[in-house]
Amino acid sequence: MSKVFTITKGLENMGALRTGGQGSVYKGRRMGPIISAVKILPTPIQSEDAGDKNYRNFINEVEKLKKVNEQPNPNVVKILNSGITESGSFPFIEMEFIEGPDLGELLTEPHEKIFTIKEVIKLADQLACALSHCHKVGVKHGDIKSNNIKFNAHTANYVLLDFGLSIMSDEQRRSSMRHAGAIEFMAPEQNEGQMLFQTDIYSYGVILYELLAGRVPFPLKDNGETARNTVMIAHMESPVPDILAFRQQNLPASWSEEIQVREMQVPAWLLKLIYKCLEKLPENRYTDGVALQEAIVQDSIADMNNARSIVMEKELEKVDDPVAAALPARDEMVHMSKPVFAGLMLLLLGFMGFTAYSLLHHPSPEPPVNTYVKPADSVKNSDSSTLNNAKSTVPYPRRKRAADSAIQTTIQDEIEKARENSQKGDSTTVDSTASQ
Repeated sequence: MSKVFTITKGLENMGALRTGGQGSVYKGRRMGPIISAVKILPTPIQSEDAGDKNYRNFINEVEKLKKVNEQPNPNVVKILNSGITESGSFPFIEMEFIEGPDLGELLTEPHEKIFTIKEVIKLADQLACALSHCHKVGVKHGDIKSNNIKFNAHTANYVLLDFGLSIMSDEQRRSSMRHAGAIEFMAPEQNEGQMLFQTDIYSYGVILYELLAGRVPFPLKDNGETARNTVMIAHMESPVPDILAFRQQNLPASWSEEIQVREMQVPAWLLKLIYKCLEKLPENRYTDGVALQEAIVQDSIADMNNARSIVMEKELEKVDDPVAAALPARDEMVHMSKPVFAGLMLLLLGFMGFTAYSLLHHPSPEPPVNTYVKPADSVKNSDSSTLNNAKSTVPYPRRKRAADSAIQTTIQDEIEKARENSQKGDSTTVDSTASQ
């Protein structure tokens, strides 16, 4: 691949990744296998000294960027180097090259037009983490859009890229945004060249809106001046269209009906968060990435607690009567007709009377305890009369068990007869059988 121009010594230019009015991004390679992404800004530096305003602004902003990487963050691209190109004297910043698709690619075919709720929440959390990390050290990104957020194929994290706009001067930024900026993601105040912490919050809201709805709130029809002005005016004046209406329209046909119903149940806290990010006035949005991240944590936890409370309330509604709750379910209970039940009760009473009669008319004292625990040697030494007496006392429980078994068999037979008669509706048969 031919070189477009020399970036700097030791950094090979492997060709453009993308170009635009806010600068171009090239794929670079240093000695060995290290690949990087190099953002080259469009405004050349006339002199590399403090007297050159552009150079001075560039150096100041680069110093801010270095603070971003003082503590590594998995959701923020690493800044590797910065300087001035050997040909053209353009300022550049060299960043870590992230292998994987950007959001713009993930929202076009063969991918679906929308993300699942689970994936939107994942990105919302990780992108808020990135903004919080940057804003803590005073760095505003200023150019958050779909193709500046990449999915890292190696770590499965979403990563915020391209801090090129943050190192431009106010004048350069204003000119660049008016003519070449991603107008669909810009906050209303950017029309005047302002870049605040709340500006990043607005663009963040547009990203989440796009992932849920399958389109940005105010799409750009073409890149003409009229179309761009129309979109910017919409950002400043028009109400934000309903997210769920567009999500309903863009549900993939490949999703089953069950999945479609589930994917329309977007958490209320997430919708509220997006609409707050898209407020027209900066002061009505979250103050910065730190406040945004705290809101996500608090709202998501509150939503989970609320869901648990609803589940518990539904369970408690089922258990109004603690006694009834302790009883088995109706399907688990045994059902029998009244004739069968009456027959069983009569049989039970008869059995109890028979047992009482047997005990009263055939008394038999229980054998002494030592009859059963006497050591084997003592039994051998006992005379034959003692052994005979022991034998005579033992069979009683056996005779009783045999009698009980016979009675149980009789009862079982009577139960079967009673059940058969009940099924035939013959209540007189049950009564006569029980009386016998």
